[in-house]
Amino acid sequence: MIRHYIIPIFVPHVGCPHDCIFCNQKKITGNNEIIDYKYVIERAEEYLKTMQRERSIIEISFYGGSFTGIPMNYQNELLSAANKLLKEGKIHSIRLSTRPDYINEFILDNLKKHNVRTIELGVQSLDDDVLVAAERGHTSYDVYNAVSLIKKYGFKLGLQMMIGLPKDSEEKDIQTARKIVDLKPDFVRIYPAVVIKDTEMEHMYRKGKYIPLTIDEAIHITKKVYLIFIKNDIKIIRIGLQASEGIALGKDVVAGPFHPAFRELVESAIMCDMIEYILKQNFEQQKDILIKVNGKSISKLYSNKKFYFSNMLKKLKNKKLVVKIDNTLNDLEVVVEGDLSRKMSIKDYANIVV
Repeated sequence: MIRHYIIPIFVPHVGCPHDCIFCNQKKITGNNEIIDYKYVIERAEEYLKTMQRERSIIEISFYGGSFTGIPMNYQNELLSAANKLLKEGKIHSIRLSTRPDYINEFILDNLKKHNVRTIELGVQSLDDDVLVAAERGHTSYDVYNAVSLIKKYGFKLGLQMMIGLPKDSEEKDIQTARKIVDLKPDFVRIYPAVVIKDTEMEHMYRKGKYIPLTIDEAIHITKKVYLIFIKNDIKIIRIGLQASEGIALGKDVVAGPFHPAFRELVESAIMCDMIEYILKQNFEQQKDILIKVNGKSISKLYSNKKFYFSNMLKKLKNKKLVVKIDNTLNDLEVVVEGDLSRKMSIKDYANIVV
């Protein structure tokens, strides 16, 4: 099995010309250090010491702010450090994240020259009213234009979306997900909006002008978005804000649906929905049921102290469920057995309900 490692280099807020209402990169990344050529090399070497090098793909990734918005000579300094590691065979590829309005042919020519393979765009929403309310400083047109150029140049493309922003709604989030599918990215990230300290969104929240999603609301919407991407074979590489030292409820997260294992909650809810669907369709009259899942899926099925699993049992009052591990199954795949047997993958379920 090939392992995939990321060496993260956070370049907080340096290249970003806009203070989006949800953003405080120093809080989000937990990084206040000066990032330069030497830092990139030393940071990478520290990570490399912890990695299993054989049968691994190692990628250095520049996150935070908008990489292509920083001065070109500074971009090149950091990319030169990454290229040194690339030429030495210590890493295999380079990726970065940026804003849609900081992509043009001049920038992409430079990134190609410096062997960048993957570009992630912070799309957040494809609804222009939401983009205005979030003070993004660009429109949906900028996203479509950037995606077209990135694909033309042959980069791998990642798109990030955020649910629960001001002026947002479940319907708008679903529409954004469907529009992202049409753009055919190689992968996506899904972030529920949370209120970070020292942001405009915190001021709005304090004044009662913004009400963040609850955890339950965020999971409800994310489930639908998740299944749209799964149905269309788009890889979801992250769900939920990554916990840093400062990102903890009551410290830097003031309010909103932050949970360090948000993805696991979403997948637990989907697995229970899927099992409930199979039972209602095929085992309505049967009481004793055997459920089989992969060993890796057990923690997801029982996530959050069996919260979703217990809720499912309450709705299935006449059922007695026994869960067993079957490692011949794939992750997020279930078999339900009684008088007959039904097998379903997450893709099968997405094809039914989306």
